[in-house]
Amino acid sequence: MKPNIGVLYYSMTGNTFRMAQAVCQGIKEAEGQAVLRTVPELLPKGTIDSDERIKKAKEAQKEVTVAKVEELAEFDGLILGSPTRFGNMCSQLRNFLDQTGGLWLKGALIGKPTGVFCCTASLHGGQETTLVSMMFTLLHHGALIVGVPYSIKELIETKSGGTPYGPTAVVGAMAEQPPTEIDLKIAQELGKRVSQIAGKLIT
Repeated sequence: MKPNIGVLYYSMTGNTFRMAQAVCQGIKEAEGQAVLRTVPELLPKGTIDSDERIKKAKEAQKEVTVAKVEELAEFDGLILGSPTRFGNMCSQLRNFLDQTGGLWLKGALIGKPTGVFCCTASLHGGQETTLVSMMFTLLHHGALIVGVPYSIKELIETKSGGTPYGPTAVVGAMAEQPPTEIDLKIAQELGKRVSQIAGKLIT
């Protein structure tokens, strides 16, 4: 039985989307079923239309389904991704997670393996704190946190993104630097690990 792994993310300029795609690739390599979902947009349409970078990124993501809160209960595992906003997750993801109280009451996520990933503007731009900010909600839901072990050689080789707490990428102040191959490889490995652990838990 293939584990059903939800990859829930928000991406304004496309870099977190690239990381999410790599996570999905890792899930599939571990023979899991990757379900890619984004969260509802909170930016005004005028803001999006006035910035070519955002418009281009949104066009690239137009086929990604917007998540529904109740879907999370159907997943065997869950991986969250966000750009950094002042060392925290973005408001779009926070807003969505704040609507999961009903799932919490039911214990819908208890015991499910979960992971987190993010993109930051700079090396010390809040990578770890953003990852941990997403973990707080998952821990309150009773989920199991899965990180990236140092047996993944890219975690030793990286010069910018990548932490044991989860995959990261440094993308520049204007989001002009896409995730590196090493960043994407670490993201794949997180997808693999969550899928493999979920597979063991459902058999």
